Amino acid sequence: MTSSLDQAKEALGVRLRELRLDAGISGTELARRAGWHQTKVSKIEYGKTKPTDADIHAWCAHTGAENHIPDLMATLRNIEAAWLEWRRVLGTGTKRRQQASIKLEAETEVMRVYHPFLIPGLLQTAEYAEGVLRRVIEFQQVPNDIDEGVSKRMERQQILYRRNHKFHFVIAEQALLTTVGTDQTMIGQLDRLLAVAGMPRVALGIVPAGSPYRVSMTNFTIFDNARVMVETVTAELTVTQPREIAQYGRAFDVLAGQSVTGDAARKLIGAALDKRRGRPAE
Repeated sequence: MTSSLDQAKEALGVRLRELRLDAGISGTELARRAGWHQTKVSKIEYGKTKPTDADIHAWCAHTGAENHIPDLMATLRNIEAAWLEWRRVLGTGTKRRQQASIKLEAETEVMRVYHPFLIPGLLQTAEYAEGVLRRVIEFQQVPNDIDEGVSKRMERQQILYRRNHKFHFVIAEQALLTTVGTDQTMIGQLDRLLAVAGMPRVALGIVPAGSPYRVSMTNFTIFDNARVMVETVTAELTVTQPREIAQYGRAFDVLAGQSVTGDAARKLIGAALDKRRGRPAE
């Protein structure tokens, strides 16, 4: 669990402890009244256990703080939204998640995106997107709505042409080499990258494979300086703690500093294209 989530749970625990102390009852007495194990109160108050909806209602009922329930429930929902398992995010398929991205990206003026092994969604061709989403559907065992998911992913890309938005993509050279679909799929995708490199509001950097190790990273996206979204194997993590956002920003700056752009980036893409086409690189 990340520190931002830990801190959020701890902050909620502090608020609940204050309500208990204001009511003048001990943790043992609150547990007795609520019918809980005697250690449950301390685990909630110190952020070791996230309370349920029922816990919040019972806590407030037994401390005479029912008027705090709406605010506490909103806090609990924010904690739950920060760590969303893919089985929940993709419970009805991939379309809904892509639709959510459209709204979030439309509200963002500056996006910074890093990916170590795939081409980011906003730069994908339809064929490449289909290959990626098909694997997501198979691995996560969610409903197959591949056509709808790809269609929404393509719709997302309209944001690239809006004047009030800027994008900085940094990818590892491995992303040029990871096979998604067929060689023809990859040729189309790499051609797309060459076209993207010349777009006015898009900066594209590629970290060469031989670059020295500087920072350990999974893929992540920074939305302005307001939030960071990170994808893990099991869940999607949303980071909103300012200190952590700043740390992701520093990591992105390190990776961007290692990346090559312009002609040097096009050379790496061209070399990957030559391999796919069966021609030796010059």
